[in-house]
Amino acid sequence: MIYSKIPLSQTVITLCKSHNVKHIVISPGSRNAPLTIGFTHDEFFNCYSIVDERCAAFFALGIAQQLQEPVALVCTSGSALLNYYPAVAEAYYSNIPLVVISADRPKHLLDIGDGQTIKQKNVYGEHVLHNANLKLDIKEGERSNPEQERPILKSIENKLERLLGLQKDIQSHNESEIHDALTIAKLNSGPVHINCPFDEPLYETVEELSITPKPFKIQNKEEKVDNFEVKSLLDVWHGAKRKMILIGVLQPNAIEAQWIQEIADDDSVIVLTETTSNVHHPDFFPGIDKMIAPLEEEDFKALQPDVLITFGGLIVSKKIKAFLRTYKPEFHCHVDLYRANDTFFCLEKHLKLSPNTFLSSFLPQVTHHTKSTYKSSWLAIRQKRRKLQEDYLQSLSFSDFSVFNSILKQIPKQSQLQVGNSSAIRYTQLFQFPKSIDVFCNRGTSGIDGCTSTAIGASIVSEKRITFITGDLSFFYDSNALWNNYIPKNFRIIVINNEGGGIFRILPGHKDTENFDRYFETKHHLSAKQLCDMYGFEYVRANDQKELDLQLNLFYKGSKEPKLLEVFTPSQINDKALMEFFKYIK
Repeated sequence: MIYSKIPLSQTVITLCKSHNVKHIVISPGSRNAPLTIGFTHDEFFNCYSIVDERCAAFFALGIAQQLQEPVALVCTSGSALLNYYPAVAEAYYSNIPLVVISADRPKHLLDIGDGQTIKQKNVYGEHVLHNANLKLDIKEGERSNPEQERPILKSIENKLERLLGLQKDIQSHNESEIHDALTIAKLNSGPVHINCPFDEPLYETVEELSITPKPFKIQNKEEKVDNFEVKSLLDVWHGAKRKMILIGVLQPNAIEAQWIQEIADDDSVIVLTETTSNVHHPDFFPGIDKMIAPLEEEDFKALQPDVLITFGGLIVSKKIKAFLRTYKPEFHCHVDLYRANDTFFCLEKHLKLSPNTFLSSFLPQVTHHTKSTYKSSWLAIRQKRRKLQEDYLQSLSFSDFSVFNSILKQIPKQSQLQVGNSSAIRYTQLFQFPKSIDVFCNRGTSGIDGCTSTAIGASIVSEKRITFITGDLSFFYDSNALWNNYIPKNFRIIVINNEGGGIFRILPGHKDTENFDRYFETKHHLSAKQLCDMYGFEYVRANDQKELDLQLNLFYKGSKEPKLLEVFTPSQINDKALMEFFKYIK
C-alpha cells in the first residue's frame, strides 16, 4: 500500500475509510496531491476524476442523492473550492450528505501574495453543518512561526520534546474534527467542510502508516417518537372535516404502501403530491397546478383545509404556495427529520420524524374517519381536469407542452427520470407518472447550474437507467458535465431547445422587445450537436411532431454511446400554448 508521507493526509484517508465513505470525486491539483495519492492507491475507494470543480461537486451530489450516504469531494487550494459552492448550497437545502475536503496552504503563507491562496477557513459560512479547520503537522527541525502558535525553544532536546507533544495535540485535534464532520454529514444528512493545510513537499510517499487514529464510536441515527406530540395532533385531526396532506421532495419508497392506503381510505383527507414526491395512489392529487389554477374565490374557500400536514422537501408549485398563504389552514404541522420551512406563514408544529415513522405511530391511533365529502368532490373535479387536458393536447400544435406530453409517455418503465430546473420541472408537474418511474430534481436552491452533472453522477450508482430532461440554457450552462469518462451507454439526455429562457415568456414581463430577448429570454441559435461530437454522444434531433415520434421510437434502443435527443420548439408559441391550456381547463 502507498500512502502520502504527510500524517494529516493519512488521517483523512484512514478516517474516511472507517466511516465507510467510499466514493471520492477528485479534481486535479497540486496542493491536494497528498489526498489524491492516499485515496487513489487504496482499493477501498471508488475514485472519479472530474476537472471542472463545479461539475465535480454536482456529480458527487448526484451520487450522494442516490445512495443517501456521504460522498467526498477533494480539491486543491484557492478558487477551486469556491466552485463547489453552488452544489454545497444545494446539498444544504436538499439534505444531501456532501463532504468537501479542500487542501490549503499553511497559515503563514496566506495573504503574502502566493498564488491559489484565499481565506478558506469557514468559506461556506452557514451553508454547511460543520467546519473542520484542521491544523498543520509539525515537522522536526522546522523554523518556529508565531502565526502557527509554535513555541520558541532554546535547547534542542527541549524543542524536540515539545514538538512531539504538540504534534500529538495536533493529531488529536485533527482526528476529532474529521470524525465530527463525517458523523454530522451522515447523521444530519447535509454538507460539511474539512480544510486541510499541507506544507511542501507534497508528493513524498511511504508504505507504512505513521499514524494510528484512536477508535471512535460510529453513531447511528435513531428516531424517537414523542407520544405526547402525536396525541396532541390526534385531537386536532379527529375534529377536522377537511384535512390536506401536501408532499414535497421525497426519496422513492419513503412511505410504506400500507400507510398510503390508510390515508387514501379517509374521505376527509386529500393528498396533494408533486412529481418529485415519488408517492402514488389513484385517489391522490398529482398535477396540483391543474387543480388550483382555474379556481375562483368560492372554490378556494371550499378547498381551504382545516388541518395541513406537510412532508418532504421544497415545493415546486407556486400556485399551491399562493393558495395556502392566502387561505391559511387553522393548523399546519410539518414532518421532517431535519428542518421545517414555514412556507405558508402558519407553521405551528414541527415533528422531527421521517414521514413513514410518523405515519406508523400516528395512523394506528386514529380511532375513526370523519364523515366528509372533501375528497370525493375534489376527485370529481380532478377527473374533469384530466379529461380537459387530454382534449386540449389532442388539438395542440407542436410546442413545449406537446413535446413533454410525447416524451413522458415514452420514459421506460422501471427507470429513473432526472429533470432540469426552470420550465422543465414545471411542465413535468402537469403530468402523471407510473409508480415504477422515480423522479429527481435539484429543488434545494432550484438552480439550473448543475442539473446535468447531478443526473450523470446519479447514473453512476443508480440501479435504474436514467433519462435526463432539460432546457437549452440549463444544458449549455452545465455543458462541462459531459467532460468525464464515467457516463453509462444507456444514459439518455433530452434537450428542449426553444432558443432561450422560455420560462421568462411565461412569467409577467414585456415580451417581444429587444431588451427582453437579450436580457431575459437570452435568445441564441446554439445546438448540442458539436458538444455531442466532442464528448462522444450519439446525437439525434427533431423539429416537428413527426420527427419526434420517429426519434422516440428508437431513442431507448441499445447503443455503443450515450444518446442525446435535441428537440427544437417554436419560442413564440410555447408560452401561448401553456397559457391557453389553463384558460381551457377553466
